[in-house]
Amino acid sequence: MSKTIAFNPLSLPTYVMAKPVGSTCNLDCAYCYYLEKEKLYQNRKKMEMTDEVLEMFTKSYIEAQPVKEVLFTWHGGETLLRDISFYKKALQFQKKYGRGRQIDNVLQTNGTRLNDEWCRFFKDNNFLVGISIDGPEHCHDVYRKNKGGKGTFAEVMKGVGLLQKHGVEFNTLSVINDYNVQFPLDVYRFFKEIGSRYMQFAPIVERISDGRTDGLKLLPPDQNIDYQLASWSVNPVKFGKFYIEIFDEWVRYDVGNFYVQLFDATLANMVGAQPGVCIFAETCGHAAAMEFNGDVYACDHYVFPEFKLGNVRNQTIFEMMFQQQQLQFGADKKEKLPTQCLQCDVLRFCHGECPKNRIARTSDGEPGLNYLCEGYKAFFRHALPYMEFMANELHNKRPPANVMYFARGKK
Repeated sequence: MSKTIAFNPLSLPTYVMAKPVGSTCNLDCAYCYYLEKEKLYQNRKKMEMTDEVLEMFTKSYIEAQPVKEVLFTWHGGETLLRDISFYKKALQFQKKYGRGRQIDNVLQTNGTRLNDEWCRFFKDNNFLVGISIDGPEHCHDVYRKNKGGKGTFAEVMKGVGLLQKHGVEFNTLSVINDYNVQFPLDVYRFFKEIGSRYMQFAPIVERISDGRTDGLKLLPPDQNIDYQLASWSVNPVKFGKFYIEIFDEWVRYDVGNFYVQLFDATLANMVGAQPGVCIFAETCGHAAAMEFNGDVYACDHYVFPEFKLGNVRNQTIFEMMFQQQQLQFGADKKEKLPTQCLQCDVLRFCHGECPKNRIARTSDGEPGLNYLCEGYKAFFRHALPYMEFMANELHNKRPPANVMYFARGKK
């Protein structure tokens, strides 16, 4: 018998990350969890979204939204392997089916294919561009290489320069791995220098196995066949220290000028607001991924056959996102927390983080503990006095940035 869904999915917007070229990419980043997804579509000569799928998705996605604002997120592989004409058609379909709604577009790219034409297009159409970059050159080039095995830092920075030249709003997404985790302030200060006001640091945790029958090497969290932790996976303790060092500089000098996703989410959870990112929310399931051919999966990190929800050619986004399978997937984030998490003093901040990282066991041997737990606990406990101060400032309608005076006064 199925469980009772303990949350209202209609209380949140529906997000479906669209992949115009599937996992196709011009780079060969060692840690990329998505490159191998091409094995799921080996019978396809070309992984490109057709105009028919694009139009069906656009119409269905807009109609599935419970709010007036609609956010389209374009992801890869490498999104710029589709030419500008594809995105112009996307805008035409958005206008056709938008019926006056506010529609925004976010596009994630590795930045190596940016040119003046792309940047003018993004500026003219108000795209927010996310740049995948792992920090300064000695950090970025460790894993982010091209097909010839050469580092891509110089190409990415050329793209960043073009975005700045054309006044395109951009933010940065960095994968925190076994190498760059050792250089938190190098990474943080570099992003400040290049003008990234919004930073997201995504810890990499992957397990490798030869035990699957579909050719995929990486495992979803609920599979415990023989595996080894990928060498680039970040150490939990070092990960916590990485965030603490960045936070200590941010909370003293940068509040209100630079934004770090984890810090924003922590403050949101502190005051009882939505954290703005699913991994720190109490439940999930409202952010899916759609492949180039219209296949929709429960989450970008769950593109495995067992988590496929359907195809936009045959079902609407609403039908797929609000079917029992997906609702339960979202509710499981809360319902499958181990006892140790339920008794934890910082549960309200992490809510067990992303289920994809729940591959460890508790001290009692119960499965479902987040691999990064030790690091997150260290960070949240360290940040708590400052978060309490900012929450109090918000409550009294004063700027949270006042925390900088408070922080600089502490030893």
